[in-house]
Amino acid sequence: MRPKLEVWNQLIEQGFHNINNIFYNSSTPSLYEQAIRRREARLAHLGPLVTRTGQHTGRSPNDKFIVKEPGSEKKVWWGDINRPIDEDYFNKLLAKSIAYAEGKDLYVQDCYAGADPEYHLPIRVVTETAWHSLFVRNMFVLPKDDDEFKFHQPEFTVLNFPYLQANPETDGTNSSAFIIVHFGKKLVLIGGTSYAGEIKKSVFSIMNYLLPQKDVMAMHCSANIGEKGDAAVLFGLSGTGKTTLSADPKRKLIGDDEHGWSDKGVFNFEGGCYAKVINLSEEAEPDIYETTRMFGTILENVEMDIRTRKIDLFDSSLTENTRASYPLTHINNIEPSGMGGHPANVIMLTADAFGVLPPISKLTPEQAMYHFISGYTAKVAGTEKGITEPVATFSTCFGAPFMPLHPSVYANLLGDKIEEHNSKCWLINTGWSGGPYGVGSRMKIQYTRTMLNAALSGELDNAETVQEPIFGLYIPKEIPGVPADVLNPRDTWEDKDAYDKTAKKLAMMFHKNFEKFADNVKDEIINAGPNRF
Repeated sequence: MRPKLEVWNQLIEQGFHNINNIFYNSSTPSLYEQAIRRREARLAHLGPLVTRTGQHTGRSPNDKFIVKEPGSEKKVWWGDINRPIDEDYFNKLLAKSIAYAEGKDLYVQDCYAGADPEYHLPIRVVTETAWHSLFVRNMFVLPKDDDEFKFHQPEFTVLNFPYLQANPETDGTNSSAFIIVHFGKKLVLIGGTSYAGEIKKSVFSIMNYLLPQKDVMAMHCSANIGEKGDAAVLFGLSGTGKTTLSADPKRKLIGDDEHGWSDKGVFNFEGGCYAKVINLSEEAEPDIYETTRMFGTILENVEMDIRTRKIDLFDSSLTENTRASYPLTHINNIEPSGMGGHPANVIMLTADAFGVLPPISKLTPEQAMYHFISGYTAKVAGTEKGITEPVATFSTCFGAPFMPLHPSVYANLLGDKIEEHNSKCWLINTGWSGGPYGVGSRMKIQYTRTMLNAALSGELDNAETVQEPIFGLYIPKEIPGVPADVLNPRDTWEDKDAYDKTAKKLAMMFHKNFEKFADNVKDEIINAGPNRF
């Protein structure tokens, strides 16, 4: 273990002074004790730690910035998502952060982003709270032993001070919260928000900036591996089933959210999972459900009976975005190396609330690129204020908020790897069938699992398909265990004219969204999208 004095001196070199105590790489039990003693969290029945994140129960995309500095300025894809902030503002907030830390206890965790030693990134996360330090310990890859700690030299440092508030008038921020990445100084500043996901996604953004410059594909996806060593990756936005479907008892879990694809295969960026747990049931998701009853798990904004300390996963009074952070070792069937071979199957998940996309369809490479660049899913009524009907959401590369480079960089990398390794591509709709949200019903998870397993096993490789006329997708005619009338979405609607009208409406949304990419995308990819009406 690195001597605490050395860590102290390194922080002093970064400008910190008069720190009270440093808790360096504290263990899980130690951080439990600290979090409970400091009233940051409560102990729940069977051992998880329950905490609250206050007003910020999810990411704050409007408070995220990248410093515009010479080293990265020409590489970043600036716009509504990757918004610039002046370096002077960053320096002021850094000075404010350092001053804020005086006299405080700090928690320091040294770890890695990336399971592959060839591409892993040594990081240091400094926090003012014990539970955020435990989150870091859960989510990233820890050095294996004391000797490895001695040689750990952080390349990026994350300073996480949830209770430090910015002043928008003087600090150049949009609110009191701020998440700022400085690629030149290799620093991340987080303040004004207790939502732990900001730490995780900031490091993800760093990996998404660095790795493609080494010809390694960075992906917002889950990954697992079959008994024959066949890897699969599952792209998808929040709520599409990425975490749920990757936790398969017949396949070893590599990771549930962030991965790289190098010339050796896929590898996890993380050492843990950060799963949505609202309405989580033991029957549908037994592995993830079990983690919510384990020591070491952090439950964010999950309601708990204060007397019995039993949690209620169906209570959304604080937020729909309740979360569980737990180490991968909480899942029984994992790939301990965090690595796998080249994906035999690439799955793209969507939760179509319009109810018009097929529950599964086979994609040509061009269609795969089109849907990857589009990154479509839908929000439904009731999830956000003002939403009264399904709203199409397009997030480029299934992770636009975390992609600092131009989308074409990621798309070209994925396309090259799919072609090189002859990966099969599929689009799976975990959303609605028989009508849109409010009329139809959500696809049964049992059917989705059956369809996914059929694709991964090779059962659908030579299956007879029919091409539906609006999106041009190839739908298998038959899948054992799935009713035939479920496979073609038009067949599930009583009003066929309403289906046609709704499908054409969604197709036009795809076209409108894709206009901004047309100048940087090949014609064959543009033509792989929906027909025009």
